[in-house]
Amino acid sequence: MTAPIRDNAALQELDKRQLHPLQHPKTHADPLVIERGEGVYLYTADGRKILDGMAGLWNVNVGYGREALAQAAYDQMKRMAFTSNFAGMTNVPAVELAARLSGYAYADLKTTFFTSGGSESNDSAFKIARYYWKRQGKPEKFKIIARKLAYHGITLAATFATGIERYHKMFGPAVPGFVHVAPPYPYRFEGEIKDGETVGAAAARLIEEAILREGADTVAAVIAEPVQGVGGVIVPPDDYFPRVRAICDRHGVLLIADEVITGFGRTGELFGLNRYGVQPDILSFAKAITSGYLPLGGNQISDAIYDTIQNAPDTDSFMHGYTYSGHATACAVGLRNLQIIEEENLVERARAMGARLRSGLDSLAEFSMVGEVRSLGLICGVELVADKTAKTADPALAAKVTRLCQDRGLRTRNVGSTLAFAPPLTITEDEVDEIVRILGSVLDTL
Repeated sequence: MTAPIRDNAALQELDKRQLHPLQHPKTHADPLVIERGEGVYLYTADGRKILDGMAGLWNVNVGYGREALAQAAYDQMKRMAFTSNFAGMTNVPAVELAARLSGYAYADLKTTFFTSGGSESNDSAFKIARYYWKRQGKPEKFKIIARKLAYHGITLAATFATGIERYHKMFGPAVPGFVHVAPPYPYRFEGEIKDGETVGAAAARLIEEAILREGADTVAAVIAEPVQGVGGVIVPPDDYFPRVRAICDRHGVLLIADEVITGFGRTGELFGLNRYGVQPDILSFAKAITSGYLPLGGNQISDAIYDTIQNAPDTDSFMHGYTYSGHATACAVGLRNLQIIEEENLVERARAMGARLRSGLDSLAEFSMVGEVRSLGLICGVELVADKTAKTADPALAAKVTRLCQDRGLRTRNVGSTLAFAPPLTITEDEVDEIVRILGSVLDTL
């Protein structure tokens, strides 16, 4: 441990004046005060070095301390930090980034609407879907089918799209129009599996049954994360998303892919649904578009949706946007970030390092508290249980392991009873092995 860089206790006292996201007195009673970051490591004000196994908040894909991104922001700020993207104006970086993203994730998604982050992106996706159906003469199509254990953000609508009860418990009454079904969670699937069905087929059937129960003429869209991150790093079976796409097509329902966590290489594919050969109608992105260096997000939309918006009469204009939609500096950083991802082959690296991390975590399955290891690329989950045979969830144990890992220099995040790992895509083999070693030492101690 190096000498303290700043007065950590004084900073923690000052921090009491800050209301944190997901504020809880116990969580933020003695917070880590981060002074700087480099590569995959964070350095605290009291001199500790911590391997960030969560890449910030699933988003610092190119790692900390990238001078190229700081330079891109500096250069753009000197020219012009910000100007409105409203009322017949735009700026060069927004134009260039939208052009760069055209067809980037999926060939038929050529148009981008910019937001400031993931919650705004999903909120915008809901409005885009409802707008589309109103313009098609079907205003009654407003409902959104989501999944239990889904996380879609914390604007008011995104909160109630989220399928985790604690997120909306204190913010009711509920926003109407959101319907939840069981997720494709093989380890703990809560639905009925009929004869001859896989878990993927059964979970997809629940979506179709919800559409029929609500009435297809009332359902605007299905929203789904390719991997449910906050819900427990739930990786669906391979047959799930092709079935969901077919169900949406069969009933005239849009498919929204929430790729806020899974976009830009995290899963070992450029985007999560690429793995399944499935294309959404609306894509929500954020986080790794700038690797967290500046806030930026957005939606990509199909040509059919774009044409509907473009051909609307003045009385039905798309009256939606944010002050920072197409923020010039954020877009400049996004462009440079994409260049780094491509030049350093970080999508392929995520695949290789993800396989190494998965192999290491699988080696910990001998511990009695490890119920299951699951992963896709460089997003991994280790579900901890009180009883391996009964699969008894143990969130308290997961929280304890998280604290002990942090004490030993590894940052993970307990999401329910699952430990999540999503380190920067730049992580090395030795650093992957360090994650496994520290977690293994904690489990061995317990």
